Amino acid sequence: MEFNGVFHQAYDNYCYPLNEDELIINIKTGYDVKEVNIILGDPFAAGILGGGETWNGDKQPIIFKKKLKHQIWWTTTVKPPFKRLKYYFELITEDERWFYFEDGFVSAEQMALEGRSRQCFVFPWMNPCDIPITPKWVNDTIWYQIFPDRFCNGDHSIDPDYVVPWRNRGKVKNEECFGGDLAGIIQKLDYLKELGINGIYLTPINESPSNHKYDTTDYAKIDPRFGDEDTFNRLVLEAHKRDMRIMLDGVFNHCGYYFAPWQDVLAKGTDSEYYDWFMINEWPLDFKHGAAKKGQFYTFGFFDNMPKLNTNNPAVRKYFIDICANWVENYHIDGLRLDVANEVSHRFCKELRARLKEINPDIYILGEIWHNALPWLRGDEFDAVMNYPLGESIKDFWIDKSQTNQDFEYTINRCYTNYMQQTNDVLFNLLDSHDTKRLRSDTKNLDQYFAQLAVLFAMPGSPCIYYGTEIAMPGSYDPDCRRCMPWDDIEAGRFKERIEMVSKLIHLRASEPLLKGRNFHFPDDFADNPRVIQFRKMGWVDTYVEVIVNCSDEDIEVPKDGEVLFERHCIDTTLLTNGILIRKIVGNGDK
Repeated sequence: MEFNGVFHQAYDNYCYPLNEDELIINIKTGYDVKEVNIILGDPFAAGILGGGETWNGDKQPIIFKKKLKHQIWWTTTVKPPFKRLKYYFELITEDERWFYFEDGFVSAEQMALEGRSRQCFVFPWMNPCDIPITPKWVNDTIWYQIFPDRFCNGDHSIDPDYVVPWRNRGKVKNEECFGGDLAGIIQKLDYLKELGINGIYLTPINESPSNHKYDTTDYAKIDPRFGDEDTFNRLVLEAHKRDMRIMLDGVFNHCGYYFAPWQDVLAKGTDSEYYDWFMINEWPLDFKHGAAKKGQFYTFGFFDNMPKLNTNNPAVRKYFIDICANWVENYHIDGLRLDVANEVSHRFCKELRARLKEINPDIYILGEIWHNALPWLRGDEFDAVMNYPLGESIKDFWIDKSQTNQDFEYTINRCYTNYMQQTNDVLFNLLDSHDTKRLRSDTKNLDQYFAQLAVLFAMPGSPCIYYGTEIAMPGSYDPDCRRCMPWDDIEAGRFKERIEMVSKLIHLRASEPLLKGRNFHFPDDFADNPRVIQFRKMGWVDTYVEVIVNCSDEDIEVPKDGEVLFERHCIDTTLLTNGILIRKIVGNGDK
């Protein structure tokens, strides 16, 4: 047996409570393992620990599995009657049988030895307050990310003198300010509602000298170029009237050059009461020769104008947690995204969650983390992270023509075996953002563009589109990905077909419960055509929604079955190249 392919631990995403009654247990094995059984029972079923009685447990097969590139992920759900569990595994290959315990592998012969110890896995107790809970509303939410300066200018009276004319087409520069504001977003709420959007994620809106606002000057003040506190209150109120949620962007890893405490440090040096609010290694700082790159102090990246905040300092944590609490209590925001979330202290994240969840248990706390984020997703920090790995996996299949549908299955399964199921339900799924190239710039073929969106909207989690996605707006790397929304062209009907296509996908996601579900399966009906994606979102009995995308260079035949929910380039039973078919098959048990 491939022993090095087997792994399990009795915590994190391998063993965790889904709720107060159900415990999910996962184990990874190599492909040589054909059968996995779990032997489980109450730890005290045979008496107290250390007693002379023999603990045996009951054997149950583990039948659900997902394929990874080099391993198989086996999963089962159990209901420990006394909220605790003791267990080990039986692993069977074609010609071997081994038992897997916490301290290693045991053969059948060793198992028969009288008195031999068995170091079983143990989940001690399912304490309700330790169970990770994520906001249920997030799974029903379809987000729309807005970069305010480039979305819509609704109040010209607050435009600064340096505002440049709105640019309906063409590239933009980092230093340009176009005057987009909160009033403009309010004006377009009905447009977003009709599109099917019910969640708005705003990049930072606090006072800052830049157009992106990630270099905050005053965390307690709305940037005057965007409006004021009354305008923001009105935005939240009008959004809530339309059953739309609002999520703000909090920048607590670093601040801007003009943040008052940093200015105090620059003026007073080591005598400043705020000196320890930042991560300064030596003083004075030599800005002329790159103080950050010389290691004199820490910053975001190596930008000298974005000093890194010391969230190890209790005073810093209190200051920013109070700021966030004010946003939740007085502005009634529904979500908070943390910028560069993997660099702030875990202590800050834990204290922030405790405070905000006390005010509003349903608030959505999202972290910007681009890699595996399990250390932040154990139920005491973030509800979810931005699911960049999923977006890259989807896009890579279209970019890399050598990838097969088997490769696609492996990479999607990897994305959804990293975390607990309740986390997967609310992962923030996206294909592009203000930090990446736009999807359209990587995808010249419009059919392939819609195909990737169709896959995104069928994945577990909470999908987000970047403003302009509905018109297939192009844009390369920052700042080109932050172009102005071309409202003149939109209102003239130039993008009518594109908007309707994206809106259909959004409304389908919103109306079909199975598309939001966590359970999916990859059948192999198209094993002979490796460039055809096929997966099913599973429901009760044998009811499911099936997604088929033909990424091959030839038309394929698809057996007629079920109710067509969405199609593009599908003629009767023929799915053309770059065609999309989403259909629902209702099993006999659900009819």
